[in-house]
This record gives sequence, structure tokens and C-alpha cells, in this order.
Amino acid sequence: MAPREVPLGPSQRPDDPADAALWDVAATVCDPEIPVLTLEDLGVLRDAVAGQDETVVVITPTYSGCPAMDTMAADLEAAVTAAGYENVRVVQVLRPAWTTDWMSAEGRAKLNEYGIAPPTGRTAAGHNSGPVRLSLAVKCPRCESLRTHEMTRFGSTSCKALWVCDDCKEPFDYFKVH
Repeated sequence: MAPREVPLGPSQRPDDPADAALWDVAATVCDPEIPVLTLEDLGVLRDAVAGQDETVVVITPTYSGCPAMDTMAADLEAAVTAAGYENVRVVQVLRPAWTTDWMSAEGRAKLNEYGIAPPTGRTAAGHNSGPVRLSLAVKCPRCESLRTHEMTRFGSTSCKALWVCDDCKEPFDYFKVH
């Protein structure tokens, strides 16, 4: 079975009851690098199709070379199989490219509570003309100060940068807008 065409923007839980039940199972799987986020929170979960002959879950990597994709696929397959689905296939799609715009509000709040500053602003995906948006400040997730600075562009993973708060002096990860 070929997966449906994924939407250009954030994914939505399917309307079909069987597909929605499969989505609900897949939506419980956590990101292996940031375990407080589900794949749904992150916006990586794109579709779920509960077919008669095959069960398909579609995900989009945050980066085309994301090292966590194999683990995500294995975790999805395990969760879906444990829920009683058979012939499970996890499909990775690269188009449209993932963007932090797809992260849920709940996911952004979870990141902040976990000590990672969530992405600020929106990407210009699909809007490649006009002024370039600049982020003037990143709020410290510990003390909420805006007096912060970037220490290094690349943090523990390529989707995060390392920042430091000038007030509480604590370092923190910032999930970059992508």
C-alpha cells in the first residue's frame, strides 16, 4: 500500500476511525533524543494508515541526516506491533521538509519545562522573499531572562544550539528554528 500524500503543513490526526486509532498509538512514541517530546509533539509524525494488508506510519526527519530516525522507526514499529497491528511499515518522507513550525504548542511548553528553550518565531518556509527575520533574544528556560547569548551554533544535536544566560549564568540548549 502506498501512503497518502502528506500535507504541506502540520499533520492532523486522520478522520477515519481506524487510521485515527493507529495515529493515537504512534503518537505515544517519544523522540529518542528528547524523551519528553512525542513524535506528534515534534511534528515528525505525518500520517497513519491502518490498511487490511499493511499498516503504514509516515514520519519526516527533522534533518535529512538525523541519526535518530532508525530508532524512531524501530520504536514506532514496536509500539504499533504491541498494540496488535500486523505488517507494520514505517515510511520516511523528505518532502515537504520538516520545519519547527510543525511543533505543537504542547511540545514547545514541554521543551521549556525540560530546560530546552523552544524555537522562537516562525520559519519563512514557502515565503522566500522579503526581509530575513532575526531572533533578537532567546528566553532562558530556567529564569526567563532575555539577557542570553549563543555560545556555540551546534549543541548536543544538530537541531540545537548551546546558549548561556547572562543573569543566572546557566547554559541551556535552544531548539533552533528550522
